[in-house]
Amino acid sequence: MAYQRKSAQADQFPSSENRESLIAPGLTIEGKIKGTGHVRIAGRFKGEVSMKGDLTIEQGAHISGEIRAENIVVRGEVEGHIHATARVELSESGVLTGDVKASSLTVAAGSRMRGKVEFGWDEGEAHKIVPIVDGDSSL
Repeated sequence: MAYQRKSAQADQFPSSENRESLIAPGLTIEGKIKGTGHVRIAGRFKGEVSMKGDLTIEQGAHISGEIRAENIVVRGEVEGHIHATARVELSESGVLTGDVKASSLTVAAGSRMRGKVEFGWDEGEAHKIVPIVDGDSSL
């Protein structure tokens, strides 16, 4: 019978599907967040977030900068543009000052937003729409 031992490194670093990093309340960080995994921000962050995974901005948290992730949940405040490959959820406590581009968008009653929104389009698909011209009766 063969015995296969797990490496200590595999135990220390779970798969990216299970990893979550936290910026705790009371903590302020400035810089860049890049990588794979999930991030939960409960403190303050200024800079760029670019990741393959989910991002959650907790109530009371504040982010200032551009955000790119798969799924983004905004319960706190964001000043900057959001680009999600999948979904953006703006909860009732969420405040966003910036533009949103996502495959789908959920907006709860009570949330606030100032900016432009594009959702439901594949990349480049929005440019295929033919504008309606006055006097065009071919519709």
